[in-house]
Amino acid sequence: MKDEIKLLDVVALTTDVPQHNLLRGEIGAVVECHADGAYKVEFVAQDSYAYALVTLGVDQLIPLREKPTHDAPDVVPARA
Repeated sequence: MKDEIKLLDVVALTTDVPQHNLLRGEIGAVVECHADGAYKVEFVAQDSYAYALVTLGVDQLIPLREKPTHDAPDVVPARA
């Protein structure tokens, strides 16, 4: 099951969008959710310049989470 994408979620592209010069992995924020399942996503550079505002389908996006949404297995420290 794919995670639900909501307004203001941080998302990453799962595919290139060449008509807008966007590459898979670029990160943006959802600024509008459409009833048809599409999302308007704003892509912003580190200097706060918005370089793209694009409507994308749910199949082109994956939400990024700051914390796990499930129980993670115990972490085993790496050996030195």
